[in-house]
Amino acid sequence: MLLGIKFDESKRIFKLDAKDTSYLFHVTDSNHLLHMYYGKFVEDTDLYYLLRLGDEKFVPAVHDAMGPHSFDCAPLEYSTSGVADFREPCLQVMDKKGMSACEIEYTSHKIYDGKPKITGLPATFANKDSDCQTLELNCIDKHLNLEVVLIYTVFNELDVITRSVRLKNASDDVVHIRRVLSTCIDFDTADMDMITLQGTWARERHVQRGKLRYGKQSVDSIRGASSHSLNPFAALVSPDATEDAGEAYGFSLVYSGSFLALAEGTQYEKSRFVMGINPYDFDWKLEPNAEFEAPEVVMVYSDEGIGKMSRTFHDLYRNHLIRGKYKDVRRPILINNWEATYFDFDTDKLIDIARESAELGIEMLVMDDGWFGKRNDDTTGLGDWVVNENKIKGGLKNLVEEVNKLGLKFGIWFEPEMISPDSDLYRAHPDWCIHVDGRKRTTARSQLVLDMSRQDVRDHVYGQMKEILSSANIEYVKWDMNRQITEMGNEVLPADQQRELWHRYMLGVYDMLEKLTTDFPHILLETCAGGGGRFDAGMLYYSPQIWTSDDSDAIERLKIQHGTSLVYPVSTMGAHVSDSPNHIVGRKTPFKTRGHVAMVGTFGYELDVTKLSEDDKNDIREQIIEFNKYNKLVRTGDYYRIGDPFANSRFDSWMFVAKDKSEALVEYIQVLKVPSLFEHRIRLKGLDAKAKYKDEETGQIYGGDTLMNAGILIPKLHGDFQSHIIHLIKV
Repeated sequence: MLLGIKFDESKRIFKLDAKDTSYLFHVTDSNHLLHMYYGKFVEDTDLYYLLRLGDEKFVPAVHDAMGPHSFDCAPLEYSTSGVADFREPCLQVMDKKGMSACEIEYTSHKIYDGKPKITGLPATFANKDSDCQTLELNCIDKHLNLEVVLIYTVFNELDVITRSVRLKNASDDVVHIRRVLSTCIDFDTADMDMITLQGTWARERHVQRGKLRYGKQSVDSIRGASSHSLNPFAALVSPDATEDAGEAYGFSLVYSGSFLALAEGTQYEKSRFVMGINPYDFDWKLEPNAEFEAPEVVMVYSDEGIGKMSRTFHDLYRNHLIRGKYKDVRRPILINNWEATYFDFDTDKLIDIARESAELGIEMLVMDDGWFGKRNDDTTGLGDWVVNENKIKGGLKNLVEEVNKLGLKFGIWFEPEMISPDSDLYRAHPDWCIHVDGRKRTTARSQLVLDMSRQDVRDHVYGQMKEILSSANIEYVKWDMNRQITEMGNEVLPADQQRELWHRYMLGVYDMLEKLTTDFPHILLETCAGGGGRFDAGMLYYSPQIWTSDDSDAIERLKIQHGTSLVYPVSTMGAHVSDSPNHIVGRKTPFKTRGHVAMVGTFGYELDVTKLSEDDKNDIREQIIEFNKYNKLVRTGDYYRIGDPFANSRFDSWMFVAKDKSEALVEYIQVLKVPSLFEHRIRLKGLDAKAKYKDEETGQIYGGDTLMNAGILIPKLHGDFQSHIIHLIKV
């Protein structure tokens, strides 16, 4: 089959074919766009027979070249507002008279190899033009003279289609964009389940699944960040969908600010899904000849369940979103001093940690919060990015050199987007934080949010960061963001542009991240937002790993990492072995189990190695050997979820399979020990059914089909929170 994008001129049908996926829509005689099909690959181009055109009683109808029809019944390719479609619109604009009706018509298109960038925004990319094909569909609202370009990209080797939107005001008058969502799919059924990721601080991305109801159900953020609470991801799946069977449609927004993902069950037993920038409190003044580009939505289709959907997202993001030096390589094993010392550290303490870490095989020391300004607790110093030499005796360069002499790389923590009211920067520039003049300034963790939409603010903060990063051999940056935005306003934008601030803020953050990764391409960047409060595809464009959650407890991480893996590769999850009892939940977990759970992610340590027993130190040495042995498989292999921590409290299990199926790693966590039960049998996934596999530990040989159909026994494990791994090698 010939993949890519085709246009049947005679029937005016666009057909987009990805690996095993087809997507079709039709241009009517009246130049409206009607969606026809999205799902498993089909050979036929002409699916016009699927359209049900006509008008329903008591529904406003249009009489034109299509005949009588209603926008409220029609499967629209991109929905607008105020023209007889009563479902959720993607596009709403207000003209100079205060009117908000909008109707777009097709004018032309172009199809080309490769994929365009989106100005100022993260997006997936082609490594070479032959990777994908792009359709730019030019439309216009003739009344407003507003040009709307719908952009589709098809990845040939993956079941991926991306969508974004670009607007241009071709009139002589200002228009205000009230909403511009990036994708719209009108499904021919409402018989689906919706899967989303919800949570809170230290409990991020828990899976919730429920039947799609009539009416609207949504997940969103109005916090100025994608948030701990809800993630910019949703999936619509068939009611019978499991990990390994059924249909799944996944949607992931490549954006880190306020978002909306909404599914609507409609009156005619159909459904609509839309996604993009949250319209709440949003307005963008579009001057004559000006353009606005909306962020990208990644759409993934799977006919083999939720698991295949996840693996497709993983392959796309690993190969076509993450950039830079660390895209395809093992990341350094690091130790972060936060849970070891909190604010109570100095040069001597850090060097003690580094010395002990070097002996254990750890490769990098990361100095966390508290090294700058007058920062000795949560209440002071943010914004004053100057080394506190009362703590860092002899200065930062001296500390880094001493750590390097021990054989360790050095990393450092920043929180560039924040400011403490008790700081020299705030005293000098109280107007630089986001605020509404005359109203109180609400703090969280004793801090306010700097206005990253302002060039002067970004220049000052980045200038300080650049000076620090240029002063010593720093090879890692942890970029934190520990609160969300309230009292959204500033003293620079005019009144009719204040509602642009939500998006301008995010564009400013992306601008700083782009500068950092450009000026310091050797630095490994790990973003963080109060733990996992901004774990999204937008951030992955700049940082190949993200701190997954402040809850570093291995057992709590089972649910967090399970949910995160629905869309994000495990190689992006910052995961550490922490102290026991854990500082967040007080749980005592064996060192071995903590290591196996952290090994799913980027791997590191969050504890005081100078206080460990010799047994624990030996465990670290063994963990590092184990991590090095399996990291390539974990980082590049296909990920299969076997257990489901949301469905049972007894165990969790997962596995990694090499792309060529030459080896596999199975991990099993016994959460709660149950008496009077035989060994647990689990069925493996993703192996070569015709091959034989050898258990490296026992030497026993199994058929791939046997392991997947009959399963394998997990030996009896004594006690709660125990772990076991199985390494299988193809023979």
